[in-house]
Amino acid sequence: MRFITSASVLAAGFFAAGSMIAVAQEVPKEASEVARPGGKLPGDPKIALVKVADGFLDPVGVSSAFDGTGRIFVVERQGTIRVVNKDGSVNEKPFLDLTKNSPLGSEVQTGFVEQGLWAIAFHPKFKENGHFFVSYASLPFNGAHIIARYTVDPASPDEVTVEHANKTVKVIMNIPQPYYNHYGGGIQFGPDGFLYIGKGDAGWEGDPLDAGQRKDVLWGKMLRIDIDVDDSEMHAYNVPRENPWATAWQDRMMTLFGITEEGFSKIHMGARPESWAYGLRNPYAFHFNKKTGDLFIADVGQNHWEEINWQPASSKGGENYGWKHNMGTHCHPATGPNDVCPQVGVLPVSEYPHQEPYPGAEKLTEGWGCSVQGLGVANYAGMDGVYLTGDWCSGRVFATGWDGSKWQLQELAQTDLQFTAGNNDEDGTVLAVNCNCFYLDDKGAAANPPGALWKIVAADAVPEGAETARMKQ
Repeated sequence: MRFITSASVLAAGFFAAGSMIAVAQEVPKEASEVARPGGKLPGDPKIALVKVADGFLDPVGVSSAFDGTGRIFVVERQGTIRVVNKDGSVNEKPFLDLTKNSPLGSEVQTGFVEQGLWAIAFHPKFKENGHFFVSYASLPFNGAHIIARYTVDPASPDEVTVEHANKTVKVIMNIPQPYYNHYGGGIQFGPDGFLYIGKGDAGWEGDPLDAGQRKDVLWGKMLRIDIDVDDSEMHAYNVPRENPWATAWQDRMMTLFGITEEGFSKIHMGARPESWAYGLRNPYAFHFNKKTGDLFIADVGQNHWEEINWQPASSKGGENYGWKHNMGTHCHPATGPNDVCPQVGVLPVSEYPHQEPYPGAEKLTEGWGCSVQGLGVANYAGMDGVYLTGDWCSGRVFATGWDGSKWQLQELAQTDLQFTAGNNDEDGTVLAVNCNCFYLDDKGAAANPPGALWKIVAADAVPEGAETARMKQ
């Protein structure tokens, strides 16, 4: 890898368009400012989930190529990616099939429900270069987290054959995984053109590796790398100079944090320069607001609280989101309703509890969940910069948004869907996928009951005759 200066041409439009919004919004300074269930967004938006297609095997990711075709790409955990056309039809042959391209059979490790192929992200210039990137747990590399680039053959835009995949593959990162959970796995291109990678703390319960707070490991982080490296180079990616622990910018960091050179060496010794932010437990999904460039991170919590973090487009990186010292505004480990502990790092903008907000608590019947799944940022249906999330356990759809003076968390729907992922389509509509793959009922990536692809629309904009998700009363 090499250090580079940022060529943030792509960012200019994002930042300029959102400057007024970014100034108004701010990260909470006190725990009392963090939004919880029961809030109301401006306009009190009403939504419906319209089914686009179904029959997917453990769908755990979804994306659009933004190439003008209107195609949607659904990621199946077993190692395949399906093309959904603009008319809702699903191509018979997969866009990419990683189950047949390894001496071991499959390239993808799926032994545990958190392992598999998780995400696909298309290069900002995909229409010109055909590059796309995938994130998965590797079977040949004993469960390591792989980020790999593939290239579409222009003569076969809807199918990357096994032969073509093996010919064009370029491994960008190979990150060892000590445990078989808490991978993170989400990947997105930011408005700056860099690839962002969500990395979990690598398991097990309670972050035994202290990965969230360590700067010398890639686990428990949001990574930011530049993948526009010529294939003739010996390194697969560059590190942007503006990354907070890029050593070329030590002087800037010393100024930023007001510390001496000696202090810098003690604090940041061995820090991985790929890191953009830290203190994360399992940031499986995160999304940029394409209108402003702001970043929302849905960080899956442990046992008692889920949190949503917000990073303004003006951020220089380096945020500490508190894990493993805190879960949202609460202590880790949680001890009771009034537990007191230092708040480490940056507060989330919203949080919601599990059925038991602390050990021994009376079980909640409303406003709870167990695993937050980021779906995407809504700038339609009366919503402006609103982050939609779906819960893996309770089927609730929550909306995190700014009301002009503070953050709000409103429950928009309760469904019977097990949400796994989401993203925006070419029109900006938020997509969602659901599986039927609960831990205790998991029969395997290719054997669980099929899941579906949904669009989240305004309640009064449901097309005639469309099938919608059942809402619980």
